[in-house]
Amino acid sequence: MIRELHNKLVAGEITAVDLAEKYLKTIEEKDGELGAYLTTMKESALKEAKIVDEKIQRGEKIDLLAGIPGAIKDNICIAGVRTTAGSKILDNYIAPYDATVIQKLKASGAVFLGKTNLDEFAMGSSTENSAYQKTKNPLDITRVPGGSSGGSAAAVAGGEAVWALGSDTGGSIRQPASFCGLVGLKPTYGRVSRYGLIAMASSFDQIGPFGTTVEDVAIVFSRLVGHDGMDATSAESGNNKPFEEYLTSDITGLTIGVPKEYLSENLDPRVRKVTDEALERFKKLGANVKEISFSYSKYALPVYYIIVLSEISSNLARFDGIKYGLSVNDDKDSFTNTTTLLETYLDTRRVGLGEEVKRRIMLGTYVLSAGYYDAYYLKAQKVRALIKKDFENAFKDVDMVFSPTTPEPAFRFGAKVDDPLMMYLSDIYTVTANLAGVPALSFPMGTINEDGKDLPIGGQLMGKWFDEETLLRTADAFERSYNQEKTEQ
Repeated sequence: MIRELHNKLVAGEITAVDLAEKYLKTIEEKDGELGAYLTTMKESALKEAKIVDEKIQRGEKIDLLAGIPGAIKDNICIAGVRTTAGSKILDNYIAPYDATVIQKLKASGAVFLGKTNLDEFAMGSSTENSAYQKTKNPLDITRVPGGSSGGSAAAVAGGEAVWALGSDTGGSIRQPASFCGLVGLKPTYGRVSRYGLIAMASSFDQIGPFGTTVEDVAIVFSRLVGHDGMDATSAESGNNKPFEEYLTSDITGLTIGVPKEYLSENLDPRVRKVTDEALERFKKLGANVKEISFSYSKYALPVYYIIVLSEISSNLARFDGIKYGLSVNDDKDSFTNTTTLLETYLDTRRVGLGEEVKRRIMLGTYVLSAGYYDAYYLKAQKVRALIKKDFENAFKDVDMVFSPTTPEPAFRFGAKVDDPLMMYLSDIYTVTANLAGVPALSFPMGTINEDGKDLPIGGQLMGKWFDEETLLRTADAFERSYNQEKTEQ
């Protein structure tokens, strides 16, 4: 879609302003029901679009992404724009600077339509934990769009943006992509700068793109990568690399590993059927499929949640009602009749933070406490190293690893909200990529029928560190074959 729109812009068939107005109108008409956006940026979007049109009129060459409207998850800072992270504690926070990814996208001429809804501080798998609203899945508004980047996924799937940015800590781009029938990429840890991303868990978080096609994701991703001196974990890799040019559709001879632990008898038989059909398609396209074993995968979820909760406890300590954001003190010390610093901390966090955030802070603080640090946190870090070793061993024999993205299609609102453990299990196939730091991509691999509706199921490819191009090429080959078959039918 992005390339097609670019060609129309260059040819003068459409203008960037018209394109921006079209999507802003769609937001106005549809978002009251979908709830994808928390903030729209109409004035600045039209201004950005006008600059692109003026460049075209002057005969200047424009970037592929110039003038193409997109949406930004509301935990990524845009200077002068409200950035809430889906939390009341940041309800009045205006970002004073641009995240590095925003700087890069602005340099390409991209148009920002607005900031999208998310689970509070990116903690959730359904976008039901937002302090503001519940985002609906555009494919079935009785179902969740996934989370935590549910607003970004719904914006693209609902035709309210061409592309979007999300963040992925344990599957928060890939799971919504699967639920909404989109392509979503979690890059290699360190490949995209985290500067300007409100941190949830610093050793896991990565910013990545959503799109309706693999090529769209590759185009946006190409404009995000590169080393950043403002991020100590940023890697020297991929600067100015045009990933969209690696989509040759030729995957002959590539070997795809399938962990036997991921396709156990507990997997929904409908998802298993779609997965088996996807593997057969890969074989027809010339790839080899090989069974492998991830011996430590059964520990992935507990290890992930122990470490993530610990990092949440540390990262969210900064939201205390003193420097920025909400500040509440509705009590006075009974002895001095004055307000105290501790009461400000307690009152602000009591009022400003939601239940899931409080739960994770408390559990993380417990894990890091003196009596339990060695028993939980230290042991979890050791097992994390073993999970990474599983990937290192697998990549000696295979080029990438394949699994379903999620164990089920999009679920209905309220189905898991009262059972946090069931909600956490939504991430069962995705957390290993974040634990190991490898790139992972979700793409539509088929549908299953539920209650008379065809619901998408995502396939997940996990690749070698800094080898996103192979994932993109493989998913692109699958996408072209799948779409051609649907057209012929």
